[in-house]
Amino acid sequence: MTIISWIILGLLAGAIAKFLLPGRDPGGLIGTTLIGIAGAFIGGWISARWMDHPITKDFYDGTTWAAAIGGSLVLLIAYRLMFGNSRN
Repeated sequence: MTIISWIILGLLAGAIAKFLLPGRDPGGLIGTTLIGIAGAFIGGWISARWMDHPITKDFYDGTTWAAAIGGSLVLLIAYRLMFGNSRN
């Protein structure tokens, strides 16, 4: 997959992570989108590095999607824990 594919995957993974973890985010829509993109990259890297699942050229690979969504969820939870009370 190209870098553009990972960005698109990250946008979609961020939206799915936001759907799975509703509530107010400290960064709003833009912050959640950036967290989704970063989560896709980190989830793909972790999947390739430690879970012995190489990154494929197929955009519709379920394991790649799961890794991207998982990475986005982890980053979104960490972001809420660190900066969750800043928008009160």
